[in-house]
Amino acid sequence: MAEPQWCEDSQGGVVGTRTQVCQVEGLTYTTTRTVNGVKTVTGQANMIVINYSYGDTGQGTIAHQIDVSAYNGWGDALNASISGQATMSGACTRESASFPAKPLKPLNSWRLGESFFNTTATAAGAEGTCATDWYLTFTNGTYPAVVEKYEINEFRCDNNTGGRPTVGCVVPWYASALTYSKAVTPNLVRHVQLAQASGLPGATFDAPLRRATNPLVIDSNRRLACDDAPSIQDMSCDEYPIATSKNGLSAGGTRRSFDGCSLPNIPSGTGAKGASICMIPALENSSQGGSNSQFFRAERMLANDPFRVLTSN
Repeated sequence: MAEPQWCEDSQGGVVGTRTQVCQVEGLTYTTTRTVNGVKTVTGQANMIVINYSYGDTGQGTIAHQIDVSAYNGWGDALNASISGQATMSGACTRESASFPAKPLKPLNSWRLGESFFNTTATAAGAEGTCATDWYLTFTNGTYPAVVEKYEINEFRCDNNTGGRPTVGCVVPWYASALTYSKAVTPNLVRHVQLAQASGLPGATFDAPLRRATNPLVIDSNRRLACDDAPSIQDMSCDEYPIATSKNGLSAGGTRRSFDGCSLPNIPSGTGAKGASICMIPALENSSQGGSNSQFFRAERMLANDPFRVLTSN
């Protein structure tokens, strides 16, 4: 499978999505000889290594591939061959792996290793992480073999997501986006935008919301936000951050509201703590609840997983 274009953004760190991770690094292989106690460099090869792994929200298999390309070098180092061995640890087993020995030359050509692993977190309610590794081995005539390790330890697989009858695997630290459409729920979108503009979290990767699954936390968020909301025909009280997050009023703070929210007794406010409330059409609030449930199910959001809340036209 071809790596996505955004792999190039890694700059040595790990980047990803909810089902993919990638890390691009440089690697230098050097050959030396020691004669009469004097070590001499006899060659060097500079390489790019793309370390890429992907899963699926509806399958219990993780793939881990590694691509290596020498882009310049000199001397004996360029006579080396490279091969790979894939291993794993955690709640998974290896299904298959292949990286046969191939010469580094010609330059600017790719050497590919591909492996697949199956989660063992398959029982009802099970969750498990899987770390997968590639050990790259450079062999080169009478020179000693050199081994480099590349690890991916980013995936969680589970059979514990409500509404998902099958196992799936995700990158739990990636904050997927729950998006509300202005065309469908204009009043909800207005409230979310006002709430986030006032400093409440959820719009960015740096300040996401965290999934709440404990009914006591969810009920507390709703009660503290909306228990005394006025009764207005065809309207209902909307709270932000959403009740099914750990960022609501159960975590502390005070309420705030805005002009046009039909809550004149609730003052405006700013800051990252607390919650905003606004009266919006009941149909929009009901639509929001359905969107939230579908999102959590599709993204396999378990307790404390991060997510963002965005709006669109």
